[in-house]
Amino acid sequence: MPLFGRGEDRRERSAADREAARLERERRRAKREGRPLPEEPAEPSLRDEAPPDEPPLRDEPTPDEPPLRDEPTPDEPPLRDEPTPDEPPARGEALRDNAPMHDDAPVDDRDDPSDDDEPRWAPFDDEPADDEPEAVDLPPEPVPDPRPEPEPPWPDPAPEPEPVPGPMREPVDPQSTQPLEPVGAIHARRTVSLPRPQTEELGHHTDSWDRPIGTVRVSRGEYQAQPGAPGMPPHRNIGVQKTRRRWLRRFVVLLLILALAAVAVFAFMLYQPFHGKGYDAVVVKIPPGSSAGDIGKLLASKDVVESSFFFNLRARVEGDRGKLQAGTYTLKRSMPYKDALAALTQAPKAAPTIDVTLPEGPSRRELAPRVKAAGVRGSYVDASASSKLLKPRTYGAPKGTKSLEGFLFPDTYQLRSRTATAKALVNLQLRQFKSEFAKVDLKRARRKHLSRYDVLIIASMIEREAQVPKDRRLISAVIYNRLQKGIPLGIDATLRYRLNNWSKALRESELNINSDFNTRRRIGLPPTPIGNPGLASIQAAADPANAKYLFYVVKPCGNGAHAFSTTDAQFQKDVAAYNRARDKRGGKDPSHC
Repeated sequence: MPLFGRGEDRRERSAADREAARLERERRRAKREGRPLPEEPAEPSLRDEAPPDEPPLRDEPTPDEPPLRDEPTPDEPPLRDEPTPDEPPARGEALRDNAPMHDDAPVDDRDDPSDDDEPRWAPFDDEPADDEPEAVDLPPEPVPDPRPEPEPPWPDPAPEPEPVPGPMREPVDPQSTQPLEPVGAIHARRTVSLPRPQTEELGHHTDSWDRPIGTVRVSRGEYQAQPGAPGMPPHRNIGVQKTRRRWLRRFVVLLLILALAAVAVFAFMLYQPFHGKGYDAVVVKIPPGSSAGDIGKLLASKDVVESSFFFNLRARVEGDRGKLQAGTYTLKRSMPYKDALAALTQAPKAAPTIDVTLPEGPSRRELAPRVKAAGVRGSYVDASASSKLLKPRTYGAPKGTKSLEGFLFPDTYQLRSRTATAKALVNLQLRQFKSEFAKVDLKRARRKHLSRYDVLIIASMIEREAQVPKDRRLISAVIYNRLQKGIPLGIDATLRYRLNNWSKALRESELNINSDFNTRRRIGLPPTPIGNPGLASIQAAADPANAKYLFYVVKPCGNGAHAFSTTDAQFQKDVAAYNRARDKRGGKDPSHC
């Protein structure tokens, strides 16, 4: 589609016109590139041969020929610079007068034969009259310079447009818009000029409408050579960093930050700047010859320190690995490494203790005043009523038996003053009982169909009756023989346990009370132990002597020894001897003379 107007308004160019336009473009291109100018035809004619209907072109008209188009003929209207009011303006004039300048028009020199130093001309002129030949004025041909033109250090400026000879006296603005034209109007042939390329001459800029489409003109004080020019690098260094290097730097910075954070966390865990002083006392026994690593594991197992690794490392940093000492220490849970090292590098302090000696035989009620006098805090009777450490039922006690009587092993116990309570003492006695009772051989007792609890009851009676060690197995034999024959045991210690009377003489009424602990009237063993026997009495109860004794009585002046007999007559004689000795002493016990 044509750029301006409708296609039917333009006449198709001839071959000569196109050839002339091509030669002009070649000439302009050679001049810009510094090459020799191409040769042109000898005659400056747009057509190689004139058609038979047209006369040849001449410089001067003959008298017989009509004048050229420079002067109008009487039969055709004169050419005018300005249109008449009755006539619509030519297309070129409308573009020149009414259209604004357009800065973004593209440069196209394919059909524009204009040059920098020659006037613009158009290959087409207004259509000639029927009786006149068409005259065409060609620009003079420049003489080519055999010397090659030097290449300028900057791009060659675009050539100036050539003036158009003939009736088109003023340049046509190709960007101007045209007003509406009446239907059927006759238009003269017009020359179309496209915008020239952007150029700079002698330090000044061309008109703004010479700029190419899509460019923004920026005024520059001095010329700056483009990349690729002589003396310039082939490309411009725009200073863009490579993404790969940028990510590498970021990765290195990230690793550095993580390393610093790890060092900070490690130092915080090693030195524990905001750690507390600990809580709850813990007794730790450091074995002799223990290394710093062994001590750290021991402390970590008892929750004294948080980490054995950091404890060992802190000891190495502080130089205390060779200063740690063995012994029993009272430390705290969750202690700082610094405080734990300070405590373990000093000799252990002897903590104040309380020694409690509990003899064999007495019941828990009898032991309570002794325990209290030793400085133990709390009720010993209440603490020994029951415990989770030992259940009497597991030893064969009757159902419902809860009392720990008989299981409170007698011994000397050492308690720390800060932890000396009745409950702690009972726990120590129960642990000791389990350890000692496991040493007793119960084979013979099992053959007599006696349980472990029965052995413990017999041992409690032996502990009360025997005064000398040699009598323990003999008294155990008497108890076994009487149980076998179904004879009441007749041991007054069981009744005294029931009455809690261990020092006064028993009255006749007390000897006849109805109680399971009155072994004078009841056959068999009492329901519970009557005291807490030691290991020797327990072993005697489990393994009695091979004797057939059924009776025994305290021997006068025997220092606690007993006189044993197999018959009742012998027993009565031994009793009479005991009474005579007691009468001589005014009613006192005659066992020690």
